[in-house]
Amino acid sequence: MSDPLITTVAADSVAGDKGLKKGAIGLVGSVVVATASTAPAYSLAASLGFIVASGGGLLAGLKSPAIILVAFIPMYFIAQAYKELNEADPDCGTTFTWASRAFGSVTGWMGGWGIIIADIIVMANLAYIAGQYTFVFVGGFGLPEVAALSDDIWASTLVGVLWIVVMTSICYRGIEISARLQYGLLGFEMVLLLAFAVIAIVKVATGHGESYSVGFDLSWLNPFGMSFADAFAPAVLTAIFIYWGWDSAVAVNEETKDPGRTPGRAAVTSTLLLLGTYLLVTIATVSFAGVGTKGIGLGNPDNASDVFSTMAPEVFGGGGIGVVLQILFAATILTSASASTQTTILPTARTSLSMAAHKALPSHFARIHPRYLTPTWSTIGMGIVSIVFFLAFTLISPDLLEALIESLGLMIAFYYGLTGIACVWFYRNTLFRSVRNFVFRGLMPFLGFGFLAVVFVYGLISYSAVDWLQSADGENVTIFGVGAVGVVGVVGLLAGFVLMFVWWSRNPEFFRGKVIPRGAFLEGVTVDDANRVAD
Repeated sequence: MSDPLITTVAADSVAGDKGLKKGAIGLVGSVVVATASTAPAYSLAASLGFIVASGGGLLAGLKSPAIILVAFIPMYFIAQAYKELNEADPDCGTTFTWASRAFGSVTGWMGGWGIIIADIIVMANLAYIAGQYTFVFVGGFGLPEVAALSDDIWASTLVGVLWIVVMTSICYRGIEISARLQYGLLGFEMVLLLAFAVIAIVKVATGHGESYSVGFDLSWLNPFGMSFADAFAPAVLTAIFIYWGWDSAVAVNEETKDPGRTPGRAAVTSTLLLLGTYLLVTIATVSFAGVGTKGIGLGNPDNASDVFSTMAPEVFGGGGIGVVLQILFAATILTSASASTQTTILPTARTSLSMAAHKALPSHFARIHPRYLTPTWSTIGMGIVSIVFFLAFTLISPDLLEALIESLGLMIAFYYGLTGIACVWFYRNTLFRSVRNFVFRGLMPFLGFGFLAVVFVYGLISYSAVDWLQSADGENVTIFGVGAVGVVGVVGLLAGFVLMFVWWSRNPEFFRGKVIPRGAFLEGVTVDDANRVAD
């Protein structure tokens, strides 16, 4: 039979297979890992300006909170798909494993590649931001010459490399150490974001805001009334990816207590936590700064790349406490980027570990440290590849590196969308047995897939426009006359096919469909039973 039927896997039968440390983190630790991976402070600082306006013209404007709500919907639907698939097969390969079971080895391998290439690219961005804000933070203590180094590309790059080395070593030392560090980093970040939002809202409500501050109105939560092509779609395209990263909780499933349930619950919980955080901070930011094009207004293109740095002095004030809060708030961008650097290494190492364990990559990547019970080659390899990638593209062309970073949306939409449709297909035999099955295993994942498919196509068209990305000199960045972001996004995904066929030619066993048999869900039949049927 080519289509065996498989069911929920007993947690212990999978969690111990690869040698990872079982039961190392619980629900709270998983939620922390998932939330930290999204880098909330940095994501908001770098994205809100582009959600509100673009090129000096308004996009979402006062309706930016509505865009945050809309962008949450597909992320929540895909999180439900992760939850349902993880219950059936709690494997740290996530999309790689599940897509292989649903659609076969080639699709599964490309799903794994989507995770790996997206994480390698974002590491360059996160490391650079961590390096840059290291100088900003230190310079805040009366050292302007140090702060000025944040504008030096190579100074920030070299410090960013050091951040990658530090975070890779922490990941190498164990999942528990990594989780404990995240408690502190994320806790600090969330407390400062909450303080910023509350102070801003209170100032506006009591009449102590700016002259252009705007009181909150419920209409801000209504997404209707915007032009789809000129405002809604571009704003959602930016907003949807500030939620990316919560799937890290599922990638460490084999090291989690109750691996069949806890990771999925953590993924869903983290998306809800992010929604609450993003909505509160967005409402506070829009209300205090307004959407004008002057001063700290969110429509001012000079503020777009970091709306918080221009707002913080006005929100916190210039007194002694205010200055301290400004310095601490600036530090949230540093802790946000550095924390996300660490939580990006974790899922990528486990994806490559799972691929190697299933013979889809060289066996070296499946090696586990005998003491720390963490992936060795996969963790160190992720760090090395990220550093080489970061340095190489910074050396070749900062504009090309920026194009790669902006193309992340295509990779994310690809593997998140693939997970959504894999859930529908995997559970196809049981979708109509209950309303719950239909909604959580069918409708939500399918709508999430459909939304992300539209995002992928719209994003590809937008990224391919010749004027989508411009250099510091104001020149269009293109490759063969096509927008560089679209080109490198497609090339990044297609590179996976090349690597896959190289490995296929050397070791075809995985691609014969025997290692991970293709199948569908049916109660009463185990994965082991399905494997025997496939054999």
